[in-house]
Amino acid sequence: MTGWLITGAGGRLARELTALLPAHTTTALTREELDLTDAHAVDEALAELRPSVVANCAAWTDVDGAEEHEGAALDVNGHAASRLAAGCARVGARLLHVSTDYVFSGLETDGLPYDEDAVPDPHTAYGRSKLAGERGVLMALPDDGVVVRTAWLYGAHGRSFVSTMAERALSDATVKVVTDQYGQPTWTRDVAERLLVLGSGPARPGIHHATASGSTSRYELACEIYRLLGRDPALVSPIVGADLGCVAVRPAWSVLGHRRWSLEGMSPLREWRSALRDALPAVTASPTLGRALCAN
Repeated sequence: MTGWLITGAGGRLARELTALLPAHTTTALTREELDLTDAHAVDEALAELRPSVVANCAAWTDVDGAEEHEGAALDVNGHAASRLAAGCARVGARLLHVSTDYVFSGLETDGLPYDEDAVPDPHTAYGRSKLAGERGVLMALPDDGVVVRTAWLYGAHGRSFVSTMAERALSDATVKVVTDQYGQPTWTRDVAERLLVLGSGPARPGIHHATASGSTSRYELACEIYRLLGRDPALVSPIVGADLGCVAVRPAWSVLGHRRWSLEGMSPLREWRSALRDALPAVTASPTLGRALCAN
């Protein structure tokens, strides 16, 4: 058994992780190449490849769409993740399963971050489907299952809130951004590097929060992007989340705690401003800057 298997290889995080790994020991499969809802195909892939580590970056990520198609979202994020974990148990592979802040209610917690051991309470169909996947992974792989929750992801690949704001800033466009959603803008490069750590060395089963340190509002984040790109932050106007008209309610408080890293002798991911400053050249160089005002 050698090497890594990465599912959902077309996604922004999977592409960052793939770039960090040796090509000759890594198999990265897109949804078209490996549909996790096809149990037979998953079993065949695991039996043939016999990876030592599987990084599950595949997911239904359409938060609004999940409200209308919760069963389909649950098939991908819940049932398929659970079956993948069972398959990993059969071949002796460690599973790194990427999850989300949406497993929590998103309600204010007196300014305190959600601890890794906080009781989940998802208020969206997407959050419920992801929580089902978490539970399936940890049940099937008590010694080799690693749940990695992250949030507000952005990077060089794919669309994100950060890429949208960068696009608007570079066009000197005005934009309205919500002031009542708080979270941790997190660079996919930093998360990929932490996945690499979790997949190497001794097993660290259980839940980890891979989000940037600190916290900010969407509005403050947009202003910082405009400032870093040499544009006037006054072009960013404040609004509240209800004005966006998104189908699913976005969490007002998406700040995750990082106690687990300290217990394992590691530092949390770096502060969000530092990461944003380093990431923006790659974000703005992307051939497709996406539009994501109802950000996931």
